[in-house]
Amino acid sequence: MKPRILVFPGSNRTGSWNARLAQRLVKSLSALDSDPELVSLRDYPMPIYDADLEEREGPPQNALKLARLFHEHDGVIVASPEYNCSVTPLVKNTVDWISRVKADEQGQLAPYRKKVFGLSSASPGKFGGIRGLFHLRATLGNCGALVIPEQCAITLAEKAFADDGELADEANRRQLENFCRAMVETTALLMRRT
Repeated sequence: MKPRILVFPGSNRTGSWNARLAQRLVKSLSALDSDPELVSLRDYPMPIYDADLEEREGPPQNALKLARLFHEHDGVIVASPEYNCSVTPLVKNTVDWISRVKADEQGQLAPYRKKVFGLSSASPGKFGGIRGLFHLRATLGNCGALVIPEQCAITLAEKAFADDGELADEANRRQLENFCRAMVETTALLMRRT
């Protein structure tokens, strides 16, 4: 059975480099004996996490929907920009809300445990957003996710993508392919062991 891998960008900005990166990741994953699915967090708006709101109303419906998606996939890849050397508020809020979901109308959910997560980023800087990925790695690990050591950090993002969505630089293409291969192989290995 092919690993099912959910991919989403951590930015809803029009023309987002990380949305382009997510699309490119899906293309590579499709060629690697996996079944990727691309979603946009724009389709799952949620309020800022608030414990009082959660106590009154429970998690929002979109948190339940995303937790179900995480649960039903074998792996998840986040293409997250870096904001002030950290993770974006959109990604952090998404991770926080999903961490509060334990079940939905269909039953128990494990959106993080026994899931393989891969981290990627595209940034206009020379670090490729890697500093933000450190924080995201720690947060997901705390939620119980297995985050692979390989990551994909695309530097100088404003020049990195050709008009057709391909990465213009051979080193970036190689980095992305190696990352996708590691993600598929690790996810497939965990599927065999569970």
